[in-house]
Amino acid sequence: MAVRGAEPEVIWARPERTGRGPRPAYTRADVAAAAVRIADERGLDAVSMRHVAAELGCGTMSLYNYVPRKEDLYELMVDAVSAEHELWEPGGDWRADMLRVAHQTRALMHRHPWVPRLMSPVYGFSPNALRYLEHCLACLDPLEASYGTKMELVAMLNGVVTTYVRNELETAERTRSLPWSEDQENAARIAYLGSRIATGAYPHMAAAFMEDQGPIDLEAVLARALNRVLDAFDVERGSR
Repeated sequence: MAVRGAEPEVIWARPERTGRGPRPAYTRADVAAAAVRIADERGLDAVSMRHVAAELGCGTMSLYNYVPRKEDLYELMVDAVSAEHELWEPGGDWRADMLRVAHQTRALMHRHPWVPRLMSPVYGFSPNALRYLEHCLACLDPLEASYGTKMELVAMLNGVVTTYVRNELETAERTRSLPWSEDQENAARIAYLGSRIATGAYPHMAAAFMEDQGPIDLEAVLARALNRVLDAFDVERGSR
């Protein structure tokens, strides 16, 4: 609920400590690391000010001296894992560099399965996020486009990766809860689909099914999706 008269505040503009009083027992990085550990082990829903305080060994109310709001805690978490992005000297091939970025982001999200839930432009300007964006723009130097267009490319690539990983994670979670194997589940669903198509009510689906009866190569699907995004921005390739 919005508080009347409250002023907007960015956690990064808030000093970690003032010049007065004793030195704080924890740093902002300590708080973020504790929250990330909880999310990695128990899921994002387990992250609360009380649980983070317990992880640190301090009182819940004391934690508010470091992080005023839970939204700020989420922002600290996203920034902390953003530091895991490997930065390299761009090789001059912007497509290859951006594909490398995309696959690195996918791996990061699998290490921290809660990240897709927190992906938001609101958290896009934290210290490590800025470092990541600066790297992406450096990779895109050879691309003849405005910086606004390049930012759109980065956002679209991240969107594809986030959606793909979210589906991967949800599928894996659902599979773990099944009383039978994934192959048995897929076989049952394919058999049902075949029975529906055989009714003749879905001629276009029947044609598609006959053209490619699977199984679907999900890695190839991701590769095509990423390259199609890059194709849309590749003016030189498009002109050819």
